[in-house]
Amino acid sequence: MSTTHPITTAPIALVTGGSRGLGRNTALQLAERGSDIIITYQRAEAEARAVVAQAEQLGRRAVALALDVSDSAGFDAFVRRLRATLDRVWQRERFDHLVNNAGSGAHASFAETTEAQFDDMVRVHLKATFFLTQKLLPLISDGGRIVNVSSGLARFSLPGYAAYAAMKGGVEVLSRYMARELGPRRITVNVVAPGAVETDFGGGAVRDNAQLNAMIAGQTALGRVGLPDDIGGAIALLLQPGNGWINAQRIEVSGGIFA
Repeated sequence: MSTTHPITTAPIALVTGGSRGLGRNTALQLAERGSDIIITYQRAEAEARAVVAQAEQLGRRAVALALDVSDSAGFDAFVRRLRATLDRVWQRERFDHLVNNAGSGAHASFAETTEAQFDDMVRVHLKATFFLTQKLLPLISDGGRIVNVSSGLARFSLPGYAAYAAMKGGVEVLSRYMARELGPRRITVNVVAPGAVETDFGGGAVRDNAQLNAMIAGQTALGRVGLPDDIGGAIALLLQPGNGWINAQRIEVSGGIFA
């Protein structure tokens, strides 16, 4: 899934989980700002093709590649496909920006969370961020940037999200270590932690449950629930020229929830 354009020096951004929700919005906001994009998807191929088409309409080169972030055994094969794609589409060996966004939710009380749910959260959020990034390091340009997506739930606590939030807390600690160890290559690593956002994440509860939406809006300084544009824009901003001195930071994009 790609298009052919004249070779340019535009930055290339890889966004995992880019077929829907925050990943889709981030990819398109990056395209609007002049980045070529590579997105990954697990099952939503039609949605991924639509994102590629929209990026192409913006004049950018775009590709969608299948990837199941919960299966680390497939990472080596993904890296090989990515390497071949960079050579074929861009005639380049490396890309510039990585957004570790792909994820899923688990809503269960601490007392009722199963080991299977916990292990799934480990694989999808913490293990994938660690080992996929590790595998991609040879393909990330020196001076590149990494944004890991966390959650406001790593700062404040709401019942039912213990396993999910624990993984996001791990991602935040991991990100500081990544920033420290990748510093010699001038690769920055930051965390964007969204608050509640109106997407289909978690079954679309924040978007579709009017009572829940109103409760969250009432606890937010700006008086509303977040929208995908709020988050995608913040991630894209971090990846723009002039922001390379921002490093090892956790940036919450939540409108001031529980401020």
